[in-house]
Amino acid sequence: MEEKPKYGEPKKFDPDFKGPIQNRGCTDIVCCIFFIVAIVGYVAVGILAWTHGDPRKVIYPTDSMGQYCGQGTLEKKPLLFYFNMMKCASPMVLLEFQCPTPQVCVEKCPNRTMTLVTAIGDKQDWEYYRSFCREDPGVKVRRCFPSLGKKGEVITVGDQETFNDGEKIRDAKDLVAGMKNATVVMEGRQVAMKIFEDYTKSWYWILICLLIAVVLSLIFIVLLRYLAGIMVWVMIVMVIAVVAYGIVHCSVKYVSLKDTPGANITLQQLGFQPDFSVYLHIRQTWLAFIIILAILEFIIIILLIFLRNRIRIAVELMKEASRAVGYVMSSLFYPIFTFFLLTIVIAYWGVTAVFLSTSSEPVYKVFNETVCPHARETCIPEVFIPSVNDPYCPQSECLFAFYGGETPYHKYLIFLQFYNVFLFFWCANFVTALGQMTLAGAFASYYWAPNKTKDMPAFPLCASLGRSLRYHTGSLAFGSLILAIVQIIRVLLEYIDHKLKGAQNKFAKFLLCCMKCCFWCLEKFIKFLNRNAYIMVAIYGKNFCRSACDAFFLLMRNVIRVVVLDKVTDFILFLGKLLIVGLVGIFAFFFFSGHTDAFKGTAPSLHYYWVPILTVLVGSYFIAHGFFSVYAMCVDTLFLCFLEDLERNDGSPERPYLMSEKLLNVLKKKNQAN
Repeated sequence: MEEKPKYGEPKKFDPDFKGPIQNRGCTDIVCCIFFIVAIVGYVAVGILAWTHGDPRKVIYPTDSMGQYCGQGTLEKKPLLFYFNMMKCASPMVLLEFQCPTPQVCVEKCPNRTMTLVTAIGDKQDWEYYRSFCREDPGVKVRRCFPSLGKKGEVITVGDQETFNDGEKIRDAKDLVAGMKNATVVMEGRQVAMKIFEDYTKSWYWILICLLIAVVLSLIFIVLLRYLAGIMVWVMIVMVIAVVAYGIVHCSVKYVSLKDTPGANITLQQLGFQPDFSVYLHIRQTWLAFIIILAILEFIIIILLIFLRNRIRIAVELMKEASRAVGYVMSSLFYPIFTFFLLTIVIAYWGVTAVFLSTSSEPVYKVFNETVCPHARETCIPEVFIPSVNDPYCPQSECLFAFYGGETPYHKYLIFLQFYNVFLFFWCANFVTALGQMTLAGAFASYYWAPNKTKDMPAFPLCASLGRSLRYHTGSLAFGSLILAIVQIIRVLLEYIDHKLKGAQNKFAKFLLCCMKCCFWCLEKFIKFLNRNAYIMVAIYGKNFCRSACDAFFLLMRNVIRVVVLDKVTDFILFLGKLLIVGLVGIFAFFFFSGHTDAFKGTAPSLHYYWVPILTVLVGSYFIAHGFFSVYAMCVDTLFLCFLEDLERNDGSPERPYLMSEKLLNVLKKKNQAN
C-alpha cells in the first residue's frame, strides 16, 4: 500500500504526473448535495416571497384606507395629501411611521392656503376645497407639503410668516417638524432628471471611453512581458531615492537650526505640546527623523541584497504570466461571465428581499385627536363605527397605520430574510470561486504542457470550466460556505454594533470591536486560503480540505517567496490600474468638459459634465480590475505550479523541470540531456 506524505512534507515524485489530472472523480459530494438542497430552498423562499409580497407598498404612498395612490381606481391621483400636517409633529410618528391624521390620494397638491371656514362661504373655493376631502368620489415624493420658503432667517409659507389653521394663527416654522417627520422631501428630483438626460446624450461616448480602457488594459498586460523587470527595479530605485532625499532634507534642516535661539533644547525639556509644529523648530526632532530614515534605508538595502534573487523570480513569473495569458486569450473575457452570474445572484437577492419586506398585510389602528383609551388599538375600517366610542373617543378614526401581520408566515419572516442574505453570500462566493478554479485549471494546463503549442487543450478555459462544474461543485460549495458563514457573522456583528450605538458599556463596545477586527482578519485569511485551495483542486482533483492543507504548507515552506511575489505583483497591478484610470479619465475630462477646442464641436451639450466623467472613471477602474484579476490569478497559479515543479522534479531525464528556460536561468538550474 502506497504511503501518503504527511501534511507539511514535500511531495514524493510521481512519474505519471503530467499536469492537471484528467481522470478525476467527484469531490466533497455531501457538500454538493447540501448546496443543491439549499438552492432549491432558496427558490422556494423566492416563490413564497413573490406570492405574498407587493413592491407597491414601498413604491407608492398609501392613504388612510390602505389604497395605493396612483394605482387602480386611484390611477389619476398619484399624490398623498395630509389633512393636518401639524399632527405629523407628534412623537408617535417616529414609533409607528404614520401621521395621526387622515390622508387621501389627490391628483395634484393644493396651491393655495384655505380652511373650511374660509372656503364654505364661496362656491368656487368650496369646489376646490372639497376635491381634497375623503368623501369626494371622485421621483416623486408623492406627498403634498406646504410650500415653505425663507425671508432672511424667517421661515415663510406662501410668502407669509403666519397662517390660519382654522382655529388660531400659527407661525410658519411650526410646519417644519411635521414635514420632517412625515417624509424626506426629495429636492433633488430635477437634478436626477438632468443627470438622466445627460446619460441619454453621452452614453455612446461613455462606451467609447470604456472601450479605450479595455484596449489599454490589454496593452498593459502585453507590455508586462517586456517591461515588468524594468518597472520593478525603477520602483525600487525610486523608493531608495525618496528615502535618501528625506535624509538629505532632514540634514539640511538640522544644520540650518544650529544657531537658532531655543532650537538646541531637548524634546524631554520641551515636553508635550498641543501644537505639533513647535517640534519642527527643535534640532533634536530633525535628528530623530534622520536616524529613523537612515535605519529604514539600511533595512531596504539589506533586504534588496538578500532578496534580489527572489525579486528576479517574481519578475520572471510575471513575464511568464503575461505569456500564459497570451496563450489563453479567452481568459481575459471570463470576468464578463462571472459578472453576468453575479448580476443574476444580486438581482435575485434584491428582488426576493423587496418581496419579503412587502409580504406583510395592512394594519389599521384607532387614532384620536384627544386622550382615548382605545387609541392605537387594532381596528377593521369596514366595520369600524365611531359612534360606539363616542363617550370616550368622540373624534376617533380607523386609519391605516403600517404593514404587519400575525400569521405564522409573518412571524418567521425575519428568518426568511436571514436565509435570503445567507444564501446570497453563499451563491456570490460560489460564483467567484468557480471563476478562480476555472482560470487556475486553464493556466495550470499551460504550465505543465511540455510543448505549449501541441500539448495544451484546444479550448483550455472551456475544458477547465467543465471539469470544475462536473467534478468539483462540492469543493466550490464547501469553500464558499465557510466564507459565507464568516461573512454572515460579520453582518450580525455590524447589526449588534448599530444597536449598541447609544450604549454606555465601554467593555461591551471594546469586546465587539475586537470581535469585528478578528473576523475581518479571519475573512481575509479564508479568502487567501480558498484561492490557493481552488488552484490545488484544479491541478490534482483532490477534495477541498486536502487541497487547502497542501496549498497552505506548500506556501509556508516558501513564505519569503510568497511575500515578495505578492507585494511585487500588487504594486505593479496598482500602477497599471492607476495608469489606465488616469489616462482614460484625463481624456474624458477634456472631451466632456469642453476645455479643449478640438472637442468642442463633437462633445455633447450637458447639464453636468462630471456625470459621464465619473461614470468613465468608475467603469475604467472595474474594467482594469477585471483584466488584472485574471492576470493576478495567473501569477498565483503559475507560482504554485512553480513550487510544485521544484519539489517534484530535479532536472534529471526522468524528472525534468517543466518551468521556462528563463526561470531555470534565474534559479541557476538546468535540465540534464538524455
